[in-house]
Amino acid sequence: MSQFGQALRRGVTSKYKLCFADSLSYVRFVSTSPSVQVHRTPIVRDVLERAKRKYQKEDEDILPFSDFLTDSFGRRHNYLRISLTEKCNLRCQYCMPEDGVNLTPKQRLLSTDEIIKIAKLFVHEGINKIRLTGGEPLVRKDAVEIIEELGKLGLDTLALTTNGIVLPRKLPQLKAAGLNLLNISLDTLIPAKFEFITRRKGWNRVMQSIDQAVELGFNPVKVNCVVIRGINEEEITDFVQLTQNKPIDVRFIEYMPFDGNKWNFKKMVPYQEMVDSIKQRWPDIERLTDRPNDTSKAYKVPGFAGQFGFITSMSEHFCGSCNRLRITADGNLKVCLFGNAEVSLRDALRSGMPDNELLEIIGAAVGRKKKQHAGMLNIAKMKNRPMILIGG
Repeated sequence: MSQFGQALRRGVTSKYKLCFADSLSYVRFVSTSPSVQVHRTPIVRDVLERAKRKYQKEDEDILPFSDFLTDSFGRRHNYLRISLTEKCNLRCQYCMPEDGVNLTPKQRLLSTDEIIKIAKLFVHEGINKIRLTGGEPLVRKDAVEIIEELGKLGLDTLALTTNGIVLPRKLPQLKAAGLNLLNISLDTLIPAKFEFITRRKGWNRVMQSIDQAVELGFNPVKVNCVVIRGINEEEITDFVQLTQNKPIDVRFIEYMPFDGNKWNFKKMVPYQEMVDSIKQRWPDIERLTDRPNDTSKAYKVPGFAGQFGFITSMSEHFCGSCNRLRITADGNLKVCLFGNAEVSLRDALRSGMPDNELLEIIGAAVGRKKKQHAGMLNIAKMKNRPMILIGG
């Protein structure tokens, strides 16, 4: 019996069995004893319908989730991040090694058809949010076509993480294709410093992208800011100020170690230190309620249109509520951003493997996912891909 039935049943003596008439105008209390007559009791239709909607929604939330996407700790993975390309038109210091990376040959990258096939398989098993990443996903020529196809899958959320450099001329198309969530990376509000961090020009275009996204109705527009001591930590309050008049959600990201980004503990500005610096200017900041599986700890300055938050992967990990899986541009499944275990879905697809066997491979990888990452100091010593080859 559904939660709806159980809820109504709790108000009835255990001697009766509860049934619903098709019209929803009556509830019949059928005695479990054959000697007792059936009682047909009229009730108010709209009260019953409201109750049924409420409990049916709760029932949907507890429907059995795919075993293939559930790990050994009971975490249900309904969020898939797909990297469209390893290429990028910036060279951010925390993402790409100074001497660049060896790009995967094109024939070994996932094709458009392969991306859509993988996405459909995951959606069938319970994925309801897909985010496209890179590299810079919009340097892929068929990015709009891919989003159009993914937009037909009935996702709750179709998201994109971009550096914003080429976004202005493509954003109207992307929105029409079904994109409904946007993250734009920006680590400084100073144009000269932008060139230092990214080793390229383009600050004005990123700012244009943020404004255009707001104008087109993306709400909130998420702005990702990687905070690095000695580089941009003094700009934290300036970023918070951006949220005063615009529906922007600035997300301060703790500096994370990846191959070639010269991470060290002293460069990392922990979450609590960032909060303390903001409180010096706005002592009354509000801690907002986070939704299940949120990676960002959300805050708001009272009266501001937008909000801000902190992705605390290093100082206060959120592994226990992780619901994310990643597909790299070359078709590998990564179940943890900081883990170096991968399994090739590309090779399985190209071998002609049927879907049921492909799901077994996915399920085995998800089942091996660890309880939590190894900790920032251990991660720094581990061999892993540069961030640009994983997908941000």
